[in-house]
Amino acid sequence: MISPTRIFDWNGTGIAWGTTGSGPPVVLVHGTPFSSHVWHRVAPELARDHTLYFYDLPGYGRSEKRTGQDVSLGIQNKALAAMLAFWKLDRPKVIAHDFGGATALRAHLIDGCDYERLLLVDPVAVRPWGSPFVQHVRQHEAAFAGTPDYIQAAILKAYISGAAYRPLSDSELEPYIAPWMGPVGQPAFYRQIAQMDQCFTTRSNSATENFAARCRFCGDRRTTGYRRTVARRSPPCCRIAPSHLFLTLAISCRKTPRKR
Repeated sequence: MISPTRIFDWNGTGIAWGTTGSGPPVVLVHGTPFSSHVWHRVAPELARDHTLYFYDLPGYGRSEKRTGQDVSLGIQNKALAAMLAFWKLDRPKVIAHDFGGATALRAHLIDGCDYERLLLVDPVAVRPWGSPFVQHVRQHEAAFAGTPDYIQAAILKAYISGAAYRPLSDSELEPYIAPWMGPVGQPAFYRQIAQMDQCFTTRSNSATENFAARCRFCGDRRTTGYRRTVARRSPPCCRIAPSHLFLTLAISCRKTPRKR
């Protein structure tokens, strides 16, 4: 199991991070409502031949959560850029999921972070996005933040289970639910939902002509239509693949010269 036990102080915000394995660097960027724990099955395989760098996005997992905190996509790319600089990584391979996909794209397109390869797994990258639940929470954040613990646990179980490919047992769900419980975690859960704004992906979509990294996008059969949309809107250096290939692609990525 990977565990982000170290803390990086980013502009007064503690970001939990960790590293494992040996070999060329691979950076793992998780999505919402998850943490770096989402990589716990993939990481051991990747760590056989790579040095993995992983972290919990600000406001997620073991990273700092506080009232009034900006945890939107508008700052997550800056946090990733800061982590890459802190780790002194030059053009690492990056695997990013969901919100992490948008974060990695924005860090590349807006902050100038360069990657040898970028592998996106069901990224939040193309409008429209956001479930009916997300839209409802955005209108009633305070009401949801004050729900009793047993209601919060039930909401989290249903919400997180809906993102899983197969049914998850209570013990499997616990590491995903725990960070969003209690007087700190529960408000943080609704804070990150309330700050979901499509304007951030609109900006990165408009900058795709500046895309330089070689990219793979992976999704499962439930996202076939979405993958087709991404394919239509992606630059030529991007490739679309089914999600079951993502581990193979991540391990076997080879450096390819790029035109500048």
